[in-house]
Parts: sequence; C-alpha cells; structure tokens
Amino acid sequence: PDVRPCQGPKEINAPTHSRDRKGGSAMRKGFTLIELLIVIMVIAILIGIALPRFRGMQDEASTTKAAAELRTLQTAVESWYIHRNPHVYPTAGATWETALTTATPQIIGAVLIDPFNGTTQYGYALSGDGRYYVIWSVGPNGSGTLTISNTGVVGGADANDIYVSNGTSGTGGF
Repeated sequence: PDVRPCQGPKEINAPTHSRDRKGGSAMRKGFTLIELLIVIMVIAILIGIALPRFRGMQDEASTTKAAAELRTLQTAVESWYIHRNPHVYPTAGATWETALTTATPQIIGAVLIDPFNGTTQYGYALSGDGRYYVIWSVGPNGSGTLTISNTGVVGGADANDIYVSNGTSGTGGF
C-alpha cells in the first residue's frame, strides 16, 4: 500500500489572496474620487438624453389635450348656435366660455383652460358679420392671436397654433 507521511492539520483560516496576508496591501474600503466622478458623469449624460425626450412627450400630451378640448368647445359653440333663436354664436371676449357654462341647457360643466399657458381659457374670435368663428390654443410657443374674416379665412396662425373653426382652415388647425 501507498503510505504517505502525515503533514499535520491544515490551517483553516489561511489567507487565500496575497493582498490579505500581512505585509500585502489592505483590502480597499469605498470608492476612489475618479470612480465617483465617472459614475456622476454617466448619470449626467443619461439625464441629458432623457430630459429633452420627456419635454417633448409633455408637449405632445398638451397638444393632444388641447386638440380634444378644442373639438369639445367647437361642439359646444355649435350647440349654443342651434339653441338660440335667432341663431347666433357666443359673443367673443375674455370670458366667452362662461356663456357656455351658464346656458340652459348647460353645454359644458366648467371653463376649459389652455394647457400651454395654464391660466387662461382658449382664445375665441368671431368674424365681423358673426357667421364664422375660430377657437385656438396658443400652442407650444405660448403665444398667438388668431382672427377670422367674413369669408371664413383664419388669419394670424402659424404652424404651432392649434385651432378649430367653422371657416376654411389654414396651417396648424385640427
């Protein structure tokens, strides 16, 4: 039989890495300044990429909301017209939507606020002869005033304006 000499008990807690032994470098605890700076830079780059996309999604959501509310207001204005004798559209002015909320029967439950400025109602203008109207949101650029002629042509609109009208459409309308 093959007999080997006894080498004695093995040390159970023997170090397994050279860095763990006395005289070697101690285990690191924490991160270096360079590592932290790299992590911060990567996070900043990711935020820089995500933030414009998020802003674009907010503008898209506001555009969709404005378009839906403008269609609702257009239906409300047409309902106002149908229920009046003689047939007339609501008078233009700073509180034109109030007429729709106080009408009998009630046409809309509350004044709708333009999502792009958040403090005022949608714009509304009548043609000089009262036959045509335009209802608009200021859109993503946050400004704009539209007009409508006696032939139903919408004026003052740019590509950022969102509007509805019973006249002819230009750019930006729905």
